[in-house]
Amino acid sequence: MFEGGDGRHRALRRWPVPLAVALVCAALALGGDTLRELLRYERLAIEQGELWRLVGAHFVHLGAGHTVLNLAALAVLAFLFDEALDSLDWTAAVLASALAINAGLYWHASGVAWYVGLSGVLHGVMVAGGIRLSAARAPIGPVLLVLTAAKLAWERWGGPLPGSELASGGPVITEAHLYGAVGGGAALALLALVRRRGFRPV
Repeated sequence: MFEGGDGRHRALRRWPVPLAVALVCAALALGGDTLRELLRYERLAIEQGELWRLVGAHFVHLGAGHTVLNLAALAVLAFLFDEALDSLDWTAAVLASALAINAGLYWHASGVAWYVGLSGVLHGVMVAGGIRLSAARAPIGPVLLVLTAAKLAWERWGGPLPGSELASGGPVITEAHLYGAVGGGAALALLALVRRRGFRPV
C-alpha cells in the first residue's frame, strides 16, 4: 500500500528527480541549435572521444515542440507515479534507461547516426512505474505495462505511431524507446532484489 493522508506531503519529496530533469531540458532548450549539435548522440563524434554526448543527448530536443511534448509526458508520469516511485527509483530508472539506450544504439543500431530527446528515458520510467504499481496490486500497473508493450510492438513492426513524427518535428528513433524500456525494467528489478535483501534508501 502507498501512503495516504499526510503521505501526500511525503510523496512530494520524490519530485526532485523529475523536476531536475525538466529544468535541465528547459535550460538546454534555450541554447537552440548550438547546444543540440554539441550534445546530441552522434556516433562518429562519440568514437572520437566526445563522451559527454552519451549524457547530453537525452536532455536536448529537436525544437520547442519536441521539448514541450516530452516535458508534458514527464509531468504526467510524475503525477501518475507520485506515490509509486521514490527518488531512488526515479534516479535508477533514468540512469539505467539512458545507459541502455546508449548501449543499444551503439552496439545494435549502427545505422542511427544521431539521436536526441527524453522519450526513450520516459519509456523506461513508464515500465519502472508499471512494475512498482503491479507489485502493489494496483490495477493500473498491468494496464500500463500491457499498453507500453503494445506500443513497442507496433513500433518494432509498424514503425513510429501515426502523427508522432509530425508532433516531434523530426524522425522518431523507435529503437531508443525499446532500449529505454528494457533499462527501466532492469533497474526496478535490481532495486527490488536489493530491497528484499534488507537495504532501504535514506
